Amino acid sequence: MMKKLAIPTREGMVDDHFGHCAYYTIVTLNEQNQVMNQERLNSPEGCGCKSNIASVMQEMGITLMLAGNMGMGAYNKLSAHGISVIRGCHGMVDDVLKAYLNGELNDSQESCDHHDCNNHEEEPVYVIPSFKQ
Repeated sequence: MMKKLAIPTREGMVDDHFGHCAYYTIVTLNEQNQVMNQERLNSPEGCGCKSNIASVMQEMGITLMLAGNMGMGAYNKLSAHGISVIRGCHGMVDDVLKAYLNGELNDSQESCDHHDCNNHEEEPVYVIPSFKQ
């Protein structure tokens, strides 16, 4: 049976925060755990645990996520949609995928505890102009 997994991605790396990734790398594996297809799923705007991304992934047949970190809200939402999560993944997407295929990944069982979905305001950036003499 084919297996589909998702990896929160930013610039070819596993994004450390599931809910704010640029996109998801979706990988389809065959029965021998060989990569059959790799595609991109754009990330919805806003926080991951408030979006419909879990139901979209469930409809796509995704059953596993290789993630950096996420809050318990997101973890529980994915689990409720039949998606297992391995947290604590870091590095290039291809390296993390290879580690998974070699049986080298274990869930870190850590979640963000600072994440309550109310603190997503952007920090203001102050630019101090420099004056040429």
